[in-house]
Amino acid sequence: MAACCRLTRFLVVPGATLGGPRLPGLRWLSGSMGTEQAVYDVVVAGGGMVGTAMACALGHNIHFRDKKILLLEAGPNKVATKLPETYSNRVSSITPGSATLLSSFGAWDHICNMRYKPFRRMQVWDACSEALIIFDKDDLDDMGYIVENDVIMSALTKQLDAIPDQVEVVYRSKVISYTWPGPFCNTENSPWVQITLADGRQFQTKLLIGADGQNSGVRSAAGIQNVCWPYDQSAVVATLHLSEPTENNVAWQRFLPSGPIALLPLSDTLSSLVWSTSHEHAKELVSMEEENFLDAINSAFWSDANHTDFIDSAGSMLQYAVTFLQPTKSSARQLPPSVAKVGPKSRALFPLGLGHAVEYVRPRVALIGDAAHRVHPLAGQGVNMGFGDISSLIHHLSRAAFDGKDLGSMCHLTKYETERQRHNVFLIAATDLLKRLYSTTFSPLVLLRTWGLQATNAVLPLKEQIMAFASK
Repeated sequence: MAACCRLTRFLVVPGATLGGPRLPGLRWLSGSMGTEQAVYDVVVAGGGMVGTAMACALGHNIHFRDKKILLLEAGPNKVATKLPETYSNRVSSITPGSATLLSSFGAWDHICNMRYKPFRRMQVWDACSEALIIFDKDDLDDMGYIVENDVIMSALTKQLDAIPDQVEVVYRSKVISYTWPGPFCNTENSPWVQITLADGRQFQTKLLIGADGQNSGVRSAAGIQNVCWPYDQSAVVATLHLSEPTENNVAWQRFLPSGPIALLPLSDTLSSLVWSTSHEHAKELVSMEEENFLDAINSAFWSDANHTDFIDSAGSMLQYAVTFLQPTKSSARQLPPSVAKVGPKSRALFPLGLGHAVEYVRPRVALIGDAAHRVHPLAGQGVNMGFGDISSLIHHLSRAAFDGKDLGSMCHLTKYETERQRHNVFLIAATDLLKRLYSTTFSPLVLLRTWGLQATNAVLPLKEQIMAFASK
C-alpha cells in the first residue's frame, strides 16, 4: 500500500484542476477542439457492449455526478430504430448477475421491452457416451437469458442517450496514440494520460479504461503483455426454426469430438446455433446446401455414432452404483428439439482463441472485457466476464470517488485486478481444460470424463456451487 501511494504522488500534481469548462456539444462533435485540451476524470476507449455498459454505469453512479466522463467509439452512433423482425445470429447468454448490473442503470428494462428469452434448464452431454449433467432449479427461477447482441447494444445506447450531461460520446473516433505521464511531473508535463485522435483532437484523462476488444490498442500502448493462442476451431452461428413450437426454455449443449454444439432458445419456434468445430468443417457447414446443413445439425445432436460398447458399459456400471448409494431424485434426460429451417443469411463463422492480459491495471489505466481476457464460447461466459469486470471496477472507483481519492491511483486499481483475476483465471483455465478434454476419442480419457460428468450430476451441492459461480 505504501509503495502504490508513493507512486501516486509522482503522478498527481497537487491542486491540479479540470482543463476548462464542459463542452456540451462534444457528444456530436466532428470538428477541431482547438488548442486547449479537455481533461476528463474517466475516458472509456471502446463502445461495444462492455465499454458502453461501463460508461452507463459510471454515468448513473451517484458518486460520479460531478465527474467528466468520455466514451470513445470507433464506429458510428448505433441509433435505436424499430426492432427488426428477423433475429440476429449473434447472441449472448446473460447471467442473473449480469442482468442485475444492467438493471442498476436501467438498460435491462429496455431489453425486457424489446426481445429476450429466459431459460430455466441446461442439459450438457457427451457424444461418446450416455453421460450427461442437468442444471435446473426446483423453484423454477430463470437460470439465464438469451439476448441478441444488437438488442443489448440498442438498450445500452438508449440509456446512454438519456444521460448526455453525465457522459459525453465521440463517435467515429480513431485513436492514433496514448501517452502516459513520466515519473516526474512539472507544469509543462501533464500528469494525465493524453489521447490523440486521427483528426488531431487531443484529450487528457485521470483514468483510461480499455474496453477496445481482443486487439486492444490501450493494452498494447500500456505495454501490458497478453498471453494468447488461437484454437484449432471456428464457431458457426445461425438462427434456426424448430420443427414444431415448444416451450423452448432449455439450453442444450453436446460435446462432439470436433467441438461443442449448442442450441440456445430465442422464442417458442426459434433457437440460436453456436457450433465450434474445425476451421475446414466450419467453412463446409457455412457453404453447404440448407438441407444438408439441417441434417448435419440434427445428426450432431441425435447420433450415437461415436459410442462404444466398452464406454457405455462402464458408464452404466457407475450410474447404477451412484443411484444405489445415493438414491436422490434427479432430473430426467430430455431430447433436444429437431430443426427444420435456417434463417435467411444467418449462417456465419468466426475463429476462436484464448487470451489473457498478464496485468489488468497500471497507473492510470484499467482493462475490462475482451481487452483483458478472451475465452472459448463453450461456457457462454464471454460478455458476462466483461460485465463482472464492470461491477468490480465500479465498486472500487465509486468508493475512491466518495473518499476523494485519485481515480487513477494503483491503491484501488490493484484491488479490482486481484478480485477479477481470481475469478477470470479460474474460469479461463477450466474452460480451456474442458475444451481439450472433450476434443478426443481416446478411450481412457472418454471414460474419465464420463465418470466425472456422472459423478458431478449426482452430487447436488457440487452442481449448486457450479450454478452459483456461473450465475455471477
